[in-house]
Amino acid sequence: MRMKRAVLLLNMGGPNNIEEVELFLRNMFADKNILPMNPWMRRMIGNMIVRKRLAEAQENYRQLGGKSPLTEITLSLEAKVEEGTGMPVRPAMRYVPPFADEALREFQAEGVEELILFPMYPQYSTTTTKSSLEDVQERCEAMGYEPKIRLIEPYYDDYDYVAIQAEMIRQAAKGIDTSEYDLILSAHGLPMSIIKAGDPYEKQIEANVSALKIYLREQGIIFKNIRLAYQSKVGNAAWLEPNLADLLRKPDNLKVLIFPLAFTVDNSETLFELDREHREIAEKIGYEDYRVARCPNDTDAFARFIGEKIAASA
Repeated sequence: MRMKRAVLLLNMGGPNNIEEVELFLRNMFADKNILPMNPWMRRMIGNMIVRKRLAEAQENYRQLGGKSPLTEITLSLEAKVEEGTGMPVRPAMRYVPPFADEALREFQAEGVEELILFPMYPQYSTTTTKSSLEDVQERCEAMGYEPKIRLIEPYYDDYDYVAIQAEMIRQAAKGIDTSEYDLILSAHGLPMSIIKAGDPYEKQIEANVSALKIYLREQGIIFKNIRLAYQSKVGNAAWLEPNLADLLRKPDNLKVLIFPLAFTVDNSETLFELDREHREIAEKIGYEDYRVARCPNDTDAFARFIGEKIAASA
């Protein structure tokens, strides 16, 4: 008799209203994987960061309509994956609802014996995949729920996923001669202290860049240059370089297309930071064209990809 399975789509989440912005920030900076230090110091520094960033973050979300689009897109994706796999599929957000325990209570009541965790993070990091995995494990333990847990491996260099990334770039490049443009692959940054502690994120980002360059060339999609940059730096500590804002301020080319390499679902970092804040930098400098590609989101191709990865793991 086959084991009863269910799927969790792991992500950090995004505020569903202005009131949840503070909850999002407080939970993020209370995460030991985000601020790896003793609990007392983490609480003190986390509170300082929240006080400093809260009003600005709330205003950013107001400009996005009062919420992040991440949950709504994920629920649409969930429905497609569930239809394709025939398994129950639920989101498990790390910092704001819907939290993992909402789905876990449902699965426990239904007798689900195996959880397949699909990280909505293509590259592995202690700050993302590990944090979400530990969250699920801790919530299961607190509930007395003991399913078998299977984690889908990073897929940053999977041929089919790279093809999806390339298609999002292709869609953003409609009507232009790509050979006149620089393609900037923008990944969320991390402090160098986390990288030096052994986090594989940077190496996997670079491998993703290499795979995407090869795929685009094979497809005849030629850009003048393809460059990697990092965004979302917080504080004065050393972070992964080059910083996207710095790159934009010293342009080699005034026609650019930005692709968010490390995200699978659009959120404030893509729709506000890339498409608004960094666009303002480009406009002030006098860029001729500044384009931002969308994430895979709830496309049929991405839903099929997730379903195939789930089926291969079962």
